Amino acid sequence: MSETVRRRTLLAATIACGLLASASAALAQSYPNRPIRAIVPFAAGSATDIVARTFADQMTKTLGQSIVIENRPGANGLIGADAVAKATPDGYTILIGTNSTNAAAPALFNNVPFDMNKDFQPVSFLSSVPLIVAVPNSVPVRTLRELIDYAKGRTDLTFASASASQRVSTEMLMAMTGMKMTHVFYRSGPNAMQDLIAGRVTLFTADLGVMLPQVRGNTVRPLAVTSQQRSAQVPDLPTVDEAAGTKGYELIAWFALFAPAGVPAEVVTKLNAAVRAAAAAPEVRTALGDNLGMVIAPSSPDELAARVVAEAAKWAEAARVAGIEKQ
Repeated sequence: MSETVRRRTLLAATIACGLLASASAALAQSYPNRPIRAIVPFAAGSATDIVARTFADQMTKTLGQSIVIENRPGANGLIGADAVAKATPDGYTILIGTNSTNAAAPALFNNVPFDMNKDFQPVSFLSSVPLIVAVPNSVPVRTLRELIDYAKGRTDLTFASASASQRVSTEMLMAMTGMKMTHVFYRSGPNAMQDLIAGRVTLFTADLGVMLPQVRGNTVRPLAVTSQQRSAQVPDLPTVDEAAGTKGYELIAWFALFAPAGVPAEVVTKLNAAVRAAAAAPEVRTALGDNLGMVIAPSSPDELAARVVAEAAKWAEAARVAGIEKQ
């Protein structure tokens, strides 16, 4: 290659990079100029869905564009999360991720179709919530200790799950108390709840968003919360440690906003600002905090990135303690 040709090639490449950067900057400055698609990797009516719709309603006020919720349940959230990981990184497709999709997946599955750290751009933490351990009203126990005694020597008991947090929380409980139950996987939390109410499964551990309406309606019997402290929404309900005599049991579900890796920094900044404004709105505080016992805690993108790393280690240890083999 002659020196002249080499210089022309370098000049063309420089111009191309400049044009690409200019286009990216222009995109970010005009963002958003059309509706945003927020993929929820769990079914309608799930806690993730409730969080997504509650935040989306308020974020639209800041962004000036609607956020359209698209539920893509399946494979413990991996189907929906993978769709975002492979989406165009322009800020018009975002993920309402959870501990299942963005922390626990590598500890539970051999073939996760995305890399949590490389394929997503963290935007902001949204909220967290403990879970409630519950049984059908037809099961003749009123405390977790009674359930542990009731389960001794039995082989006909089952537990439901539709997400990593629901499964791991119950597997941990069984490992720490000696209970034996057969796992029944459900495509969605609401479907699992229906079978719990009907007495078709023995136990279901789900977040307050899914469980509280049933607890308040007396359609299921709550036994304990999975946090280290009691919940203000059900203050009379003991923690697992209190109820079962265990030490150090804790497992909390959480929700966060992610975009595909490579999205412009200016877009991340705008989305983060919209999350913070929504988190401060009384409507969000009432719907998620007061009514469902969630802790609302927006964060910076860097804080969420660090949290994902820490949570992945935590969930890997939880899966190890529970004795869960990767699928």
